[in-house]
Amino acid sequence: MELETGIHEGKPTMATPPKIIPLEPGDRLTRSEFERRYEAMPRLKKAELIEGRVYMPSPVHFQSHGKPHSQMVAWVVTYATATPGTSYGDNATVRMDADNEPQPDVLLRIDETVGGRSSISKDDYIEGAPELIIEIASSSASYDLNEKLHVYRRNGVCEYIVWQVYDGRIDWFVLEAEKYVMLQPGDDGLVRSRVFPGLWLDVDAMLKCNMQKVLSILQIGVASSEHEEFIKQLSEASKKI
Repeated sequence: MELETGIHEGKPTMATPPKIIPLEPGDRLTRSEFERRYEAMPRLKKAELIEGRVYMPSPVHFQSHGKPHSQMVAWVVTYATATPGTSYGDNATVRMDADNEPQPDVLLRIDETVGGRSSISKDDYIEGAPELIIEIASSSASYDLNEKLHVYRRNGVCEYIVWQVYDGRIDWFVLEAEKYVMLQPGDDGLVRSRVFPGLWLDVDAMLKCNMQKVLSILQIGVASSEHEEFIKQLSEASKKI
């Protein structure tokens, strides 16, 4: 960073450098330093720390990110609204470990009060691994399917969905024996969450932006007996706290 020069008693001087250096893509930082610099840049919309490296995504395009992002938010919010004991986030910062502080596009979590894996810190950040994370990626070359995937797997994110917009596909990973495997659709073509009973997805309808069908299928899921049993389990867990 260049420093401005000034004049002091006829001699050039170096201006005082800023107290907090702005974040730059590629910076290698500790999590605490990353947070310190991020908080000093209130106009910055999104920055992530992945394996100790700063990532700052480019401006968001509508068709390739904004629209599919909104579709996933609508799907997750509809489910969480029907499922007391769960909560959702849109671009919420997650303190995952000492070298990783991602800001997932969408997440769904089981509240810590009913046995969830993550918690809300005193300064209002998510700490630990949410049960489900969703990222909107341009293609399979994205860091969402490389560096981030390994971080989420290592930290125990149970399910991970990546919508690869340019490739026209949605991959739903589930954690098995510390490895991510693809969650396969049933005979009816629907993919069903293992962690969140009733969270059903018609992938083809989502890719075609047919939200009426996506949400109608989800409504069938939240009306299922498995979802009813899940709500009972969460309710019983809350009574034990």
